Amino acid sequence: MKILIFGASGRTGMELVKQGLELGHEVTAFVRDPKKILTHHQNLTIAQGDVQDFASIDRAMAGQEVVLSALGSPTLKQNTIISEGMKCIIEAMKRHDVRRLICESSLGVGDSKRLMGGSIGGVVFRTIFMGFVLKHVFADKELEEVSIRESGLEWIIVRPGGLTDAPKTGVCRTLNSDAKLPKATQISRADVADFMLKQISDDTWLHKTPGIVS
Repeated sequence: MKILIFGASGRTGMELVKQGLELGHEVTAFVRDPKKILTHHQNLTIAQGDVQDFASIDRAMAGQEVVLSALGSPTLKQNTIISEGMKCIIEAMKRHDVRRLICESSLGVGDSKRLMGGSIGGVVFRTIFMGFVLKHVFADKELEEVSIRESGLEWIIVRPGGLTDAPKTGVCRTLNSDAKLPKATQISRADVADFMLKQISDDTWLHKTPGIVS
């Protein structure tokens, strides 16, 4: 499968690149700075560009079959980099008839907010981090999710809990918006990447927003 990965130089993105290649996919890593991709592989192509530049996205999209996005915000200040970048990605996907989009978002975005109110840890995260520290990042992710939902594509929005750099276990628990938030709400970036890559050929979560924790 030919897959295009946005946010490929981030920590989840690098796991997507690594594991995608291990699975035998032809991977294109879309990055602003190619020097940040240290992996070398015959099935890896590096596409230099900016998610706010449609032309560079459009060039990278040609010939692709699936798009995975692990875009992150470069700043905690108010901005719409992620959501505006996603609009460009969606437009390019439609232009090149690429149908499947698998996007990393976060627990606490959209209707998963209701999951964050039960435990003490959830209340702290919602009030302090979501309300202050990550306020603008989450607002941008909200806009990103709206664009994806309205895209008409075969989308899956993956909402992980707190991210760690622990090794891949291949096991994760999925939560819907009505689930009870477990005490442990973390998951490794490696397991997030593993889950996202499994969605390439699995329709279980098509047009859904699974929360995932370890």
